[in-house]
Order: sequence, then C-alpha cells, then structure tokens
Amino acid sequence: MKIAVMGAGAVGCYYGAMLARAGHAVTLIARPLHVEAIRKHGLLLEARGATEAVQLSATTEPSGVAGADLVLFCVKSDDTAAAGDAMAPHLPADAAILSLQNGVDNAERLQDVLKRPVIPTAVYVAVEMPAPGHVRHHGRGELVIGSDPASPQIAATLTQAGIGTEISDNVIGDLWGKLIVNCCYNALSAIPQLPYARMRAVPGVEAVMTDLVAECVAVAKGCGVSPDESILGKVLSLASAMPNQFSSTAQDLAKGKRTEIGHLNGYVVRMGEKLGIATPANRLLMVVVKLMEEANRN
Repeated sequence: MKIAVMGAGAVGCYYGAMLARAGHAVTLIARPLHVEAIRKHGLLLEARGATEAVQLSATTEPSGVAGADLVLFCVKSDDTAAAGDAMAPHLPADAAILSLQNGVDNAERLQDVLKRPVIPTAVYVAVEMPAPGHVRHHGRGELVIGSDPASPQIAATLTQAGIGTEISDNVIGDLWGKLIVNCCYNALSAIPQLPYARMRAVPGVEAVMTDLVAECVAVAKGCGVSPDESILGKVLSLASAMPNQFSSTAQDLAKGKRTEIGHLNGYVVRMGEKLGIATPANRLLMVVVKLMEEANRN
C-alpha cells in the first residue's frame, strides 16, 4: 500500500517505520528538522534494544498525502482543523483515513473539515522522539480501530506489519478509556517531569488518580458512554507496564511546546460544565499545565 502519515511526530514515526519495514511505500509529513534528518540518515527506529535506519520518504508539504491508499492522521489535537484543511486538496477520493490522536472527538472534528468518513482509532503505544529523525519505542503498540467497510483490509495490513490491530464496534468507549488513562498520567508525569513508575510511587498519587477516574467516569456516563468497570485498576497498573515512560505532555513541556491538555483533562472539564458535573481534580491539573505552558513562553 501507499501510506501517508500526516503529522509524523513520535506516534506517526513509529507506525510509519513499522509499515515501511513491512514493505509499504510510506511518506512522512513532518516538521523540517525531522524531514532533514530522515532524508540524510533514514528514520532511526530504536526498539527492543536495537536501532535500525528505516528508509522511507519524508516531506514538509501536505501534498505528501497525494496518491495515498491510507492516511494516518497524527497531528496534535489543536491542529486538527488546520491540518485537515491543508491536506484536503491533495487527498485521493478513495483514501482511507485513520485518526491516531489523543482525545475522543478528533475523528468527528476532522470529518467536519473533510466532509468524508474518518475512522477513529485508539492508540496504545509508549514512544518518544529523543532527536530529529529518531523514534524510541518503550512498549506496547496496538491499535483499536472503528468499524468501517475499509477496516478489515486496514487491520490486516497493520497486523502483517507487526502492529496488533482490533476492530471495535464501540471505539468511542475505547477512546474514553484511553482518555481516562491520559487524564491520570499526562499532567501528573509532566508537572514534576517524572516517568510513570517514579511518579506513581509518590504518596498520595494513587488517591488523586482515584479522584480523577471518578470524575471522568461520571462525565463519560453523562455523555452516554459506559467505561470499562475495571478502568481504575487498569489506570493504577499502567505504571508497572511502562515504568520509564514520560507522558506526551511531559515531553511537550520539556521541549517548550504547547500541550494537548485542553483536549485531555480540559475536555472532561468542558463536558462536565455542560452536564453540571463537578471536575475539580481535572480542572486543577489542566490549570497547572496551562500555567507551565505560560511560563515556557518567557
């Protein structure tokens, strides 16, 4: 297949590398520093104790989606509308589009821009970009994609590339589950700049996570979504599965970038306000991260 990755940061580079290793023609659409490094040395994929240079195409131009059979849309949530507008003129009419983004409403927002179906996807992977053109895999990597006529072929392609993929008739529930995890880990890892295991071990963190989960579950139910009853246990055990991982919010703050906190804890706060559900723990974490973003501007 010809595959384009729109917004090739850590997540996009990881899946792009896996697909390129499997023989697919992959084009990454990324920032100039990443594109320059990839063109010079290939994309460095560090995983399972080994590093290899994966050969693929890279460009800074949204026209990189031209001719693609499949587009992995991986931009930050704040950039969804602008990136969708930028790539729209170049999209083939029959291209399938997967939204591999944090939050629960990005596929819907992208559909509004493109006026065509977008398949929502829950992403479970721990990755980072330690340097331009270098992606480091810390663990997991599976995807849950929404049900669509194109989904079986897409799932088969991803699975053959070593990417465990499941098709779900309730992908919104999966996205809410991922959102709850992000609400518990992203800010709490970012504020002290600690990896998950060290952060989770601090006294009081478990109680805060319990409060966050309770707020998120109440809001989810108010939105007509019933999260997995074991979600709290999954949240509390995640640190042991990814002990050395820093959240994407922590990585963004460390690099002086704006974060997606408004689409994580901030989304729960906004929906809570609409539903009349109090979300003080989520609000506090959102505001602290926003304050840190403001401090980074100086």
